[in-house]
Amino acid sequence: QVQLVESGGGLVQPGGSLRLSCAASGFTASTYVMSWYRQGSGKERELVAVITNTGGRTNYVDSVKGRFTISRDNAKNTVYLQMNSLSPEDTAVYYCHAKFPFGPRVYWGQGTQVTVSS
Repeated sequence: QVQLVESGGGLVQPGGSLRLSCAASGFTASTYVMSWYRQGSGKERELVAVITNTGGRTNYVDSVKGRFTISRDNAKNTVYLQMNSLSPEDTAVYYCHAKFPFGPRVYWGQGTQVTVSS
C-alpha cells in the first residue's frame, strides 16, 4: 500500500521555525522526484519546493527562497522541509508529493496544517 505520511505541522509564532517530514512507503521513493506543495484557505495549491531523486538539485518558489530548505534521506524514505522565518503568509496545509520521473505515477500525502500566528 502506497503511503505518504506528513508530520511536523502545527502552530508557530511569526519568525519561528518548523520542520515537516514526509515518510514514504509502499514504493521505491528513492527513484521519485519529491516535492512539497501548500494550499492556503481560498487559494490554489502551489508548488513550494522540489528535490530530485538523488537530492542533487532543488528548486523553490520565490516566496520561500532563503527561508525553506528541502532535503531527503533515501535510506529512511523520508523527505523534509525545514521552514525558518515563518510568516502568517505561510499558513497553509502542506502536502507531500511524489512523481516518478519516467512515467505518469504520482502520489500525494494527506497534508499537514501549518499555522503561523501570534
